Amino acid sequence: MHLWITPYQGKAPHIHPEAFVDVSVRIIGDVRIEDGASIWPMAVLRADSDRILISRRAAVLDLALLEAPEGHPVVLEEEALVSHGAKVHGAVIRSRALVGIGAIVLDGAEIASGCLIGSGALIPPGTRIPPNSLVLGVPGKVVRETTPQERENIRRQIEELYIKSRHLLSSS
Repeated sequence: MHLWITPYQGKAPHIHPEAFVDVSVRIIGDVRIEDGASIWPMAVLRADSDRILISRRAAVLDLALLEAPEGHPVVLEEEALVSHGAKVHGAVIRSRALVGIGAIVLDGAEIASGCLIGSGALIPPGTRIPPNSLVLGVPGKVVRETTPQERENIRRQIEELYIKSRHLLSSS
């Protein structure tokens, strides 16, 4: 067993064979990583109190922290993206939403599809961000709707990460 993957109280991580998980990633407890998902260097996924689901082709980038406190699972839906150093604590990130570099999303928050959470933004507990919103600031505020180009950029980033992860899987 990989030294950085730890079962907790009888709940072991489940990693699909076609998911990419860098060797430096730390995974604890009830974590499910689906087909085509990618978890990049030094990310931490901690599910010792509730569960974490990383759906198909979702990505968690370098140094991100996902933690699921009791009563607040973390869910990254299909093709969601959590960027470098971001923290998702007991929240739901819907399909094709991006949590920017260093952003923080707290307990019970829900980020709808097509959203872009700006770098360093703070999403308070229980906040519901409507679809296709650009959110900036501390606390995070919806400043406008995301443009078609911004949503396309999110899609393109997800596709690039998927292609890179396929390459890494085939070369290992």
